[in-house]
Amino acid sequence: MSDAVQAAIDEAVKTNDVVLFMKGTPTFPQCGFSSVVVQILDVLGVEYVSNNVLEDQSVREGIKVYSDWPTIPQLYVKGEFVGGCDIIREMYESGELRDFMSDKGVELAA
Repeated sequence: MSDAVQAAIDEAVKTNDVVLFMKGTPTFPQCGFSSVVVQILDVLGVEYVSNNVLEDQSVREGIKVYSDWPTIPQLYVKGEFVGGCDIIREMYESGELRDFMSDKGVELAA
């Protein structure tokens, strides 16, 4: 991964409270896993920045190196890698994701 790609990913993760690296956009997800995470974030009322990895192959591969996680989507909260679709879904279903977001100071819908 190039230094420029690493720096861009690092900046996105560290300068935004919640960042989702996904396939597609929140209004038009390009894979079912990305769609599930978008739906969960929307239900929680979380404001987040998304990054469509399909627009840039270097970011698509770079995010996997950055997190040492092989799949997309990837969710970051306050600079911390939280997980992919399965982890986010499990955390949401157990209530852990809402608590995690609150503990990190992320605003949620009532």
